[in-house]
Amino acid sequence: GFDGVIVYDTSKPDGTPRKLLNVDRLHQSGWEHTTSLHDGIYQVYQWYLKEKA
Repeated sequence: GFDGVIVYDTSKPDGTPRKLLNVDRLHQSGWEHTTSLHDGIYQVYQWYLKEKA
């Protein structure tokens, strides 16, 4: 096993920086979503159940 000491550098960021998505440019080009977030999650869940079987 490892007998060394783990030293954390608390001056550095922890984890992945927060990512924000902006769809303004898509909307400016005329694109609009056709699936709500709720429906999209449900569809992915149903797909997962089908593929897992």
